Amino acid sequence: MKITNDTQTRIAKCDQHGEYTSTALLGVPLWSRCPKCSAILEAERREAQQKAEQEQRQRAWHKALDRAGIPPRFENRTLDSYRADGDGQQKALTFAREYARQFDDVLRTGRSAVFVGKPGTGKTHLAVGIALDVLAKGHTALFSTTYAAIRRVKATWSRDAEETEQQAIDALVAPDLLILDEVGVQFGSETEKLILFDILNTRYENRLPVLLLSNLPTSEVMAYLGQRIADRLREDGGRVITFDWSSARGQIAEAPSVPSVPPEFHGRPMTGNPLFDGCD
Repeated sequence: MKITNDTQTRIAKCDQHGEYTSTALLGVPLWSRCPKCSAILEAERREAQQKAEQEQRQRAWHKALDRAGIPPRFENRTLDSYRADGDGQQKALTFAREYARQFDDVLRTGRSAVFVGKPGTGKTHLAVGIALDVLAKGHTALFSTTYAAIRRVKATWSRDAEETEQQAIDALVAPDLLILDEVGVQFGSETEKLILFDILNTRYENRLPVLLLSNLPTSEVMAYLGQRIADRLREDGGRVITFDWSSARGQIAEAPSVPSVPPEFHGRPMTGNPLFDGCD
């Protein structure tokens, strides 16, 4: 044994790694373990901790997806998995990437967008891709069909409703980004239009953006929404993106069937044509 200042050392033997120098404080019979064994145990501890943290992030990510209402079929529709073979598709993808990348600026202005065009052209894919990017950065998003949103509000009118009308509207107004799909396929009653106006106007007043998706031509979508909503969508650089190419269903790029946690998940403005000019 060797004593130096307040430390004592001795030669010890590990069954796995042979002899090593063990140390202890004077008067304290607690000798250090084999450094190689300690390193292995520390590596195993770090690995277990990283695994637990990854599982926690995965649970949090799936919870965020559930709260966002993104259907399981679309959970892997990222911007990276969108196939942009033509010029129009590339412009639409560029818009979606810029919109997602600049979402902090979008939130400051409430800049909205409308995706119109044929079924199967990728409107939902790009909208969900934006939502996934927004969620990964810690913002909130909600995806819903327009019919489901209206039905949720109307359901509060029944005697056994689980929420009030204001609570239903607040739930649609609260997210940083609201995506309403299938705009214009509803009955078009005055009641429906008033509910939709209430939701969109409240978001407009609070500078909260919305993405509206429709298979109808732009003129029919705007006729359904009404002049007041159309005027609000024009503000702050609002855009209509026209999806006028052939359906691409069944041609989605390879992507995981179960969404993995984005690396960034913890929780310049577009210029060009104004609303109604399209992107083609």
